[in-house]
Amino acid sequence: MPVVTPEKLASLQQHADDIRNICILAHVDHGKTSLTDALLATNGIISPKLAGKIRYLDSRPDEQIRGITMESSAISLYFSMLRRPAPDAAPVPKEYLINLIDSPGHIDFSSEVSTASRLCDGAVVLVDAVEGVCSQTVTVLRQTWTEKLKPLLVFNKIDRLVTELKMTPGEAYIHLSKLLEQVNAVLGSFFQGERMEEDLNWRERMDERVAAATAKESKLGDIESEAGDLQFEERDDEELYFAPEKNNVIFSSAIDGWAFTVRQFASLYEKKLGIKRSIMEKVLWGDFYLDPKTKKVLGRKHLKGRNLKPMFVQLVLEQVWAVYQATTGGDHGKGDPALLEKITKSLNITIPPHISRSRDPRLLLITVFSSWLPLSTALLVSVIESLPSPKIAQAERLPELLEDSPGSSHIAPPVKDAMVNFKTSKSDPVVAYVSKMVSIPESELPENKRRTGQLSAEEARELARKKRAELARAQAAEGNGMDDLTTALESANLDDFTAAAEEKKIDPEHLIGFARMYSGTLSVGDSLYVLPPKFSPANPHAAPEPQKVTVTALYMLMGRNLEALNSVPAGVVFGIGGLDGHILKSGTLCSQLEGSVNLAGVNMAGKPIVRVALEPVNPADLDKMIEGLKLLVRSDPCAEYEQFETGEHVLLTAGELHLERCLTDLKERFARCDIQAGAPIVPYRETIVRADEMRPPVNKELGRGVVVGTTSSQQVSVTIRVRPLPANVTEFLLKNPGSIKRLYAEGKAPDGTEQNGVDGVEQAIEADDDLEDRGLPFDELKKQLQASLESGKGREAWKGVIDKIAAFGPRRTGPNLLIDATKGGYFPKIFAPEKQKDDGSPKAGETLHAAHLCDKVTYAFQLTMNQGPLCNEPVQGVAVIVEDLTVAPTDEETSARDRLGRLTGETIKTVQQCIRQGFLDWSPRLMLAMYSCEIQASTEVLGRVYEVLTRRRGRVLSEQMKEGTPFFTIQSTIPVAESFGFADEMRKRTSGAAQPQLIFAGFEVLVDEDPFWQPFTEDDLEDLGELADRENVAKRYMDGVRRRKGLLVEGRGERVAAEKQKTLKR
Repeated sequence: MPVVTPEKLASLQQHADDIRNICILAHVDHGKTSLTDALLATNGIISPKLAGKIRYLDSRPDEQIRGITMESSAISLYFSMLRRPAPDAAPVPKEYLINLIDSPGHIDFSSEVSTASRLCDGAVVLVDAVEGVCSQTVTVLRQTWTEKLKPLLVFNKIDRLVTELKMTPGEAYIHLSKLLEQVNAVLGSFFQGERMEEDLNWRERMDERVAAATAKESKLGDIESEAGDLQFEERDDEELYFAPEKNNVIFSSAIDGWAFTVRQFASLYEKKLGIKRSIMEKVLWGDFYLDPKTKKVLGRKHLKGRNLKPMFVQLVLEQVWAVYQATTGGDHGKGDPALLEKITKSLNITIPPHISRSRDPRLLLITVFSSWLPLSTALLVSVIESLPSPKIAQAERLPELLEDSPGSSHIAPPVKDAMVNFKTSKSDPVVAYVSKMVSIPESELPENKRRTGQLSAEEARELARKKRAELARAQAAEGNGMDDLTTALESANLDDFTAAAEEKKIDPEHLIGFARMYSGTLSVGDSLYVLPPKFSPANPHAAPEPQKVTVTALYMLMGRNLEALNSVPAGVVFGIGGLDGHILKSGTLCSQLEGSVNLAGVNMAGKPIVRVALEPVNPADLDKMIEGLKLLVRSDPCAEYEQFETGEHVLLTAGELHLERCLTDLKERFARCDIQAGAPIVPYRETIVRADEMRPPVNKELGRGVVVGTTSSQQVSVTIRVRPLPANVTEFLLKNPGSIKRLYAEGKAPDGTEQNGVDGVEQAIEADDDLEDRGLPFDELKKQLQASLESGKGREAWKGVIDKIAAFGPRRTGPNLLIDATKGGYFPKIFAPEKQKDDGSPKAGETLHAAHLCDKVTYAFQLTMNQGPLCNEPVQGVAVIVEDLTVAPTDEETSARDRLGRLTGETIKTVQQCIRQGFLDWSPRLMLAMYSCEIQASTEVLGRVYEVLTRRRGRVLSEQMKEGTPFFTIQSTIPVAESFGFADEMRKRTSGAAQPQLIFAGFEVLVDEDPFWQPFTEDDLEDLGELADRENVAKRYMDGVRRRKGLLVEGRGERVAAEKQKTLKR
């Protein structure tokens, strides 16, 4: 097909009904980029022979080496097909523009999938016919569901069923129908979850109405009639599911370049069997059989015991299998020439002589399929017929999307109307959404590239001048006389050469927004407001105030190339210049500030978990590295950069592979200097448990975990009891941090720390952001927390505690509780704030009493929960109960305010020490960050997979055999600390046959061992001796973190007696 000019594509952008914006989503290695290649070949961008091999959209060198996509890239394609304007009219050619985004499938780059899906209206979801539904398949299906994209299902790699698994057409049909059921089951589970939530909300609304009506003491009849109006609306889920007869399922093999839909075969057999195409489409898939004598379609119950094949097997799959048999089957995979001739005659295909003489049977195969069932036709026709144009999609998607956006009630009606009704004139408000920033080297921008085609006269003269100068230099070098050499040396200008070398070396990076237009028309030179992600139209002038920027350039995204545009209408995916320094990762562009809309709430699937401290090899390059890091953070949707108090520059990434890519970019493009990365910094959590064998409590009279502390001036004494929280309470608090944050934002809860003024402002902003999050309302949170506390084992101890909760920690939202059990009830309570009187600071002439120190105790609690006693990591699952707080009266005449100033530091320090001592009175545990790991492996390498897992402290949860294939799916967990190099080792040990997918799954007590454990019972002392020569794994992890933080590491004491020989390892 001819190469399509950028001008032609730009003209097609004006016809919104003929545009389709689609993204290609799938699990890693299910064939997204190979499928895209086949579509690019139709536009003459690559040769059809190389489609599926070249992986054109994997434009980074590391993507080509590894064979996986790491960045989503967009390309615009032209497609022309015959359409009938009316049912009776003759078909006329119609042109379409397809903006296609190829996204990564690896879990580390799931943020790229989130950014790609927000820009599109439809999604093509690929599923490997052998591997089936994998972890990322479920993730991308959920993404299409939440973003309300219309999906199209492609079963890819069907050739593997023929060549690898050697299935018969009948077995393949059963296998494919089971796969289809699995995919539909995933969609059904999303629908079910949403319906249950709606049902609950409806019941709550009904209860409220009934309660309100009862309160008014109105007649019973009124209530019934009102309830009758609010009948629960049942929704049909028929439209959700994939079904080949609905034309939203495509069967394909991207590597062999073929694909078909049921509709294609229905039109093929329409004349042959004399059955209408519309009926044929409905019966080609499913339990329908063709009677060979009467040529009638039968259902299963009319078979009467006859052994007939389903129509899909007989009319579709057997034909595809026959082509494989004729070209690559037969003896020694040489094919069957007689069968091939028969097939080519019946299909009316001519094979060029050079291909028929070729020794490569695959070439024959690809030629037959590309003439009979070309992949691009099946896929693009389905995209155009099944997926919506931007106009239709926006009318369906946007009302709900706008409803969920921050401050939705304050969006100006003209803006809302322009977006939902797809208005594109220059006078309409412009709204565009930038989903990520892409970094492009300056030399690759269209204005700096040499245009292909005719040179202007001036350019031709300049080129000739350069050629002549080069030729003269070459001749001068050839001359062997001494004079020539001296003249050459005299004429050489060193300044010119060094400048040229330097100029060649530095190629600055430019950040370009990857964006989608929702309304209006945008031209180069227009001014727009850039709305940050936390912007709300309810308060448009809140800090940080949105800035106005001028659009310097607009681009059409063509994979690795960009084409300049002058203006962009609504409904187009495009690149935009001029935002550098104004947008961090994503944002909304709007032509007006008052009543604008914020679309930037993309929910990132993967939070960065792997942290690495970086430093330049040459300390002089530190500034370069920091600048590079800032650039990297802007251009990568998931990477984050922090500077610790210790002075470390820490990069946060989603996983090991993502880290590797970030470091490569940093060294080669952004910082352009050598950078060395330290060992990964893994987060831990500290907790306490009630173990069977614990040392006796420090204070037997008061009980375990109780500490009485007195400040150094002997003026304040405090009694604190530390206890482990029940597991279900910890879990509940971990699940609802947003709801707890909401308490502070709505002013329901007392502000625990008066000293943390700046922190309080930040907290308020964060909380505002979370208000949009559907957290639990105040009463519901209290009710559920109370239910968690007062259920389960040992519930008596927690009765009535809910009204005594004074704070959550760390950072006022964490899974630890501060409980006020003082007789005077000095602390402000979270769930009973209205009873409080203002006790913050002493009035003039007032004596100092315990209530004045409450905020200091709360502050000490927050500090200790943020840095636990084991290795300064955050604490979870601990309740700190303040049983007594007393201030000793003094004879001095100093005012209460002066005394409070002196006692603040003492109180905080004492309370911290008390909590730490109480914590260590129990059996402390270190919680490790865990990955959940999914591995697909064949039976031959199963043993090696288990070996690698066990060596890295992995725990297998389940293994399932995929029916009809020799593959097992193994679900397991593995500590993040042990996961570095895990994927590489797994690939090496299994020769590339097993590929793990790691997803962060929270914290877990993996090593059920006290890091400070020493043998103290008689049995232990007898077995292990006083020195216990057994490695304490928890202590090893703890010491590693302590060493990194520069804390004291307690080694083993010197050997006292020579009761064991000294030749041991340690």
